[in-house]
Amino acid sequence: MTTGPEGERRTHKSEAAFRTISEVAEELDVPQHVLRFWETRFPAIQPLKRGGGRRYYRPEDVALLRAIRARLYDDGFTIKGVRKLLADMGSEALVRGAPALAAEPEAPRAEPAVREPDLPMALPVAPRAGLSPHQRAEIKAAIGSLLRLKAQVDQVLGDSSGVSAQE
Repeated sequence: MTTGPEGERRTHKSEAAFRTISEVAEELDVPQHVLRFWETRFPAIQPLKRGGGRRYYRPEDVALLRAIRARLYDDGFTIKGVRKLLADMGSEALVRGAPALAAEPEAPRAEPAVREPDLPMALPVAPRAGLSPHQRAEIKAAIGSLLRLKAQVDQVLGDSSGVSAQE
C-alpha cells in the first residue's frame, strides 16, 4: 500500500504486483493461518519467501488460491477432493474452471439395469461404545442423505423405464 497526497491509503495494486499474505487473506476473506495451512496441503501453492519468512504471492498463486477457495467453500469439496482435482486436471485447468467441475454430468451413461438385492429387515448392529454423540449424529445425517439420494435414483429409474420403482 502507498500513501496518497492527503495521507489516505491506496490499496489498488497492479494486477501483476506481488501480494502479502495479509492482502491475499483480505481479498479471499479467509484468515492468514488458513492460507498457511493450504500451503501445507497443496504443493502447487509456492509463494516467494523473503528474509524473516515474509510471503509474497504471485498473481498466479492468488488465482490458484481463489480457485481452491471456491471449490472448498462454494462447491463443497473437501481438501482431499481439491487435491485430487489438482492432480487430475492441473492448476491451470482448476483456475480456468474446467468442465470437469460441472455439478452434473452432461449425458448419463448407459448401464444395464441392476436390481437392488433384497436385504434383511434387521441388519446386525455394531457396538456403539466407540462412537461419540457427534459421530452418531453425522452417521444418521449421512444415512438420511443416502436414503434421499436413493429415492431420487428410484424416481429417475422409474420415470425413464416407464415402470414404478416398486415393481
